[in-house]
Amino acid sequence: MPRVHIELDRKAVVAPVRRRTFGSFVEHLGRCVYTGIYEPEHPSANEDGFRMDVVELVRELGSTTIRYPGGNFVSGFRWEDSVGPREKRPVRRDLAWHSLESNQVGLDEFARWLKLTGSELMLAVNVATRGILPALDLLEYANHPSGTALSDLRIANGTPEPHNVRMWCLGNEMDGPWQTGFMTADDYGKIAARTAAAMKTADKDLELVVCGSSGSGMPTFGDWERTVLEHSYEHVDYISCHAYYQELDGDLGSFLASAVDMDFFIDTVVATADHVGGKKRSRKRIDISFDEWNVWYLKEHQESQKDETEWRHAPRQLEDVYTVADAVVVGNLLMTLLKRSDRVTSASLAQLVNVIAPIMTEPGGPAWRQTTFHPFSITSRLASGEVIRPVIESPVYETARHGEASVVDAVATADEDRAAVFLVNRDLREAAQVTIDVRGLGSSRVAEALTLADADVYAKNTAAEQDRVSPSANTTAALADGVLTIELPPVSWTAIDLR
Repeated sequence: MPRVHIELDRKAVVAPVRRRTFGSFVEHLGRCVYTGIYEPEHPSANEDGFRMDVVELVRELGSTTIRYPGGNFVSGFRWEDSVGPREKRPVRRDLAWHSLESNQVGLDEFARWLKLTGSELMLAVNVATRGILPALDLLEYANHPSGTALSDLRIANGTPEPHNVRMWCLGNEMDGPWQTGFMTADDYGKIAARTAAAMKTADKDLELVVCGSSGSGMPTFGDWERTVLEHSYEHVDYISCHAYYQELDGDLGSFLASAVDMDFFIDTVVATADHVGGKKRSRKRIDISFDEWNVWYLKEHQESQKDETEWRHAPRQLEDVYTVADAVVVGNLLMTLLKRSDRVTSASLAQLVNVIAPIMTEPGGPAWRQTTFHPFSITSRLASGEVIRPVIESPVYETARHGEASVVDAVATADEDRAAVFLVNRDLREAAQVTIDVRGLGSSRVAEALTLADADVYAKNTAAEQDRVSPSANTTAALADGVLTIELPPVSWTAIDLR
């Protein structure tokens, strides 16, 4: 049995817990919107057509900021199509996902949905195929109180109060040849800088996100960030990171260590951004918006889409059904985002419903939690105050894809009344015996200890077995004389609430 010791000291503060770390993503893709969050004929639908069973699950998930409306979708999107009387909205072809878009859900409806869930809107503008003026028009429609053509149009459309959107994405994955209107780093950096400068002329307090690389495996990774920021550094506030992981070729050990790669990704982007800032002698700091991250079985998706020819409304796309192992990786990736809260101040789990999502639905039927729902919802509920950097003494193992990884990984948070510890055991066969010195946190009792694990690491939740996998109380947790002991099953994620 691997033996692990962890030291926690309240003075070892990384940064405050950023509530935007617990963001998510809704794109007009597959069934994320239509029959996902929106289904007027569903028994639970409200007057706007939104499924209230899904709203309840989103509240439970604890998502804070929702990125919208894409994603690849935004690079062909005309925002004007999605406002005004629904019966007059045009049906368009979406080239990104080879489907038809009805525009029955648009900005005003989605903003009302966000109020139901208690989430903040993070809005993307189309810089790929449109440009500066449409972005300024959307900003005026969304945020100006009244008295201009577009703000008065919003009011006439039934939304008297401005949406007051603070965070804006300047396009999406502009380095990717799959992206409609993709560009070189030099071309994108120039248009992003001009768009950002114009938007901040309208509202200097906007928080703008410039596109970083679509993944650390892109051939231009690093150079892309440097070039884009050399143009846009003084006009933007964030640079984006996107990362997806999946088990490949039966290599579960590497998959469980995916957070090692995420940490490398963050390190590289931070170093590049700080290099550009140093060259410019700038006093500002660029933070990271990790606004797409998840487990995604992309290889399988690419195989299934090769022969797609028909144009359909809301086809079933990217509906990955997640396993216990997937949930452990998602929990670990979220732990890494917390650990890097000094620079990652916003993040979005991609996506929210049906499409590589923690929540699944059936048209006219139920909504349920995927395995990945649980580590996200529990972490969002328990993490508060400040992120505490742990000192971990753990055995390590060698992975084929990510080099050396510790068997057990951990992070903690603490405020005046509560501390929380989050742990993963990556060992494929053995439980880990963990001791945690919590005297530096002032904790005196375990209020809750929950572990997600299963004898079958590929067990899933489905429409037929919606609760096949869920967290259970870890009865091995014990706290005495400032030392917490707990046993972590193999391939498991654990959260401990200390008071």
